[in-house]
Amino acid sequence: MASSDKGGDIRIVKKKHGGHGHHGGAWKVAYADFVTAMMAFFLVMWIVGLSQNIKEAIAAYFKDPVGFMKAVSEGKLAFSIAPDGGVAKASEKELPPPGEASEKQRMEAAKKQIEQVIERMPEFQQLKPYVQIKIVDEGLRVELLESSESVFFMTGSAELNPKAKQMLGLMAKYLAKLPNRIIIEGHTDSRPFARGGMTNWELSVNRANSARRVLEASGLRKGQIYEVRGYADNKLRVPNDPYHYSNRRISLLIAYDKELK
Repeated sequence: MASSDKGGDIRIVKKKHGGHGHHGGAWKVAYADFVTAMMAFFLVMWIVGLSQNIKEAIAAYFKDPVGFMKAVSEGKLAFSIAPDGGVAKASEKELPPPGEASEKQRMEAAKKQIEQVIERMPEFQQLKPYVQIKIVDEGLRVELLESSESVFFMTGSAELNPKAKQMLGLMAKYLAKLPNRIIIEGHTDSRPFARGGMTNWELSVNRANSARRVLEASGLRKGQIYEVRGYADNKLRVPNDPYHYSNRRISLLIAYDKELK
């Protein structure tokens, strides 16, 4: 306190400033809340734009993250990658590896194409009943079955007849488009065969090789044929009738990739 010339006291009051100025922390908390809210907003918008399958996969993780990660560590994935790049629907069973679904679709398309080739060509109508095409566990199997009369091969010979060569040549045009490799199998019935020093073993292998030569000459890629097998009568199509003519056949297996690993 000081005295003035007029004899009065002069009171000096010093104003104290609070601690919430430039160095305060309240604005930081508000900013952090704002950033968190914006992140949550954009996360919600991203999820809304996803497919239903991906939403289900995300929901499965948040419902049971421990069980989800346990399934992953055991190799039992909660979801798999679909052919379109999305996430396939969750399954309780162990899912097939990515790409298997698309391979099966490719086989089904090839099956339809080969069936159309045989259906459209009038000269193949007599052969049609003896061609069986089906999807099996190993891939796509095309079987050329013999009848009571020679349909594809000359009797007791590994020589393909002209129509059989033509049919295999047209099949090769479609099979060459597939990335899958091919196994050719030759089969005989149980009738003993001994001509020119050959047995059913040699006959089955030679017939499979005849089919291989036609397919390769008609456009199959080098190395696309993976194996040529001769089984003689060891894999009968009609086990109860080992002499049945349909046991004599050539089988083309367009194999799934997993079968050749």
